[in-house]
Amino acid sequence: MKQLLSFVKKEFYHIFRDNRTLLIIIGIPVVQILLIGFAISTEVKNVQVAVYDPSNDISTQRILNRMEASEYFNIVQKLNHPEQIEDVFKDGKVNFVIVFSENFHNSLCHTGEASIQLIADATDPNQATTISSYAANIIQDYQQELIREYDIPFRITPEVQMLYNPEMRSAYNFVPGLMGLIFMLICAMMTSIAIVREKETGTMEVLLASPMKPIYVVISKMLPYFIISWFIFGLILVLSFSILEVPVVGNLLWLNAFSLLFIVVALSLGLLISTIVNTQVAAMLVSGMAFMLPVMLLSGMLFPIESMPPILQGFSCIIPARWYISGVRKLMIEGVDIIYVWKEISILLGMAIFIITVSLKKLRTRLE
Repeated sequence: MKQLLSFVKKEFYHIFRDNRTLLIIIGIPVVQILLIGFAISTEVKNVQVAVYDPSNDISTQRILNRMEASEYFNIVQKLNHPEQIEDVFKDGKVNFVIVFSENFHNSLCHTGEASIQLIADATDPNQATTISSYAANIIQDYQQELIREYDIPFRITPEVQMLYNPEMRSAYNFVPGLMGLIFMLICAMMTSIAIVREKETGTMEVLLASPMKPIYVVISKMLPYFIISWFIFGLILVLSFSILEVPVVGNLLWLNAFSLLFIVVALSLGLLISTIVNTQVAAMLVSGMAFMLPVMLLSGMLFPIESMPPILQGFSCIIPARWYISGVRKLMIEGVDIIYVWKEISILLGMAIFIITVSLKKLRTRLE
């Protein structure tokens, strides 16, 4: 028994002396519980709302004040013309638009009826349904208040319009998300493991001693995954269109170019990981912690970013998949022109340049 306890004590010493093992044992559960606890929420909060209110009367102001007082809506823009509605959706400035009928209060007082149009971006059908339900409930509460106050059967009719996805197909939401996750796994994780495997087995030194330049060795390790990812991109589009009935509304050429840019970012991340770690297991763990969980939880793939705490919203800005998924939804589902995706393109391009520069610098340092 004494020998057993001595061996157990020795193992504890090994664990506590190895900082990486200790980080994995304690760090992963802490990160998971914090991310999952804060990011996973069925509630939709802080929805960015635009309003077209030609009446601008006491009733419309009361309804808008109730919405702003709730935690679900942030009214960020007042529209002057109904033609602006499509533009604000394309710009990605809002997720929801409220349109009041003309002479709203007068119609309500004289006829007892008035209408409100609720327009939601249904590229995420669950979020669109939830938002519309919240707004309808607020309108219903105001209607009941009027009935109690005046003892007249007022009726306010909300007309819900689901933009870009009128049939409310869930595939419209998860196909862009899966594309981002798949490319991260194939390009970043598999590339880092492939390069680290050469270092772990000792064959990387043999390759670097060959007449080929070191940078060509690295490119030769990355290029197959670039080609495979490009092939998978085409396969996903074919399957999405033929089986899931998800159309490619936008320009296919721009969608293809945008996806290739994201693939380059993911490949550069794999190269960066390979310069940091020396074993395949470490590469797998770093890739899993740095990519899989954040992509699934903080990229907008499964849960709306607006509903997360501000600190997680800020952290999501450095996740490349967030910008890729947002851009694919615009190009593929909404069918917008490429000028409406300039923000996503600029961020991904900047990430690619920065990560490639850092990776090559670290690679040269290690080779020297």
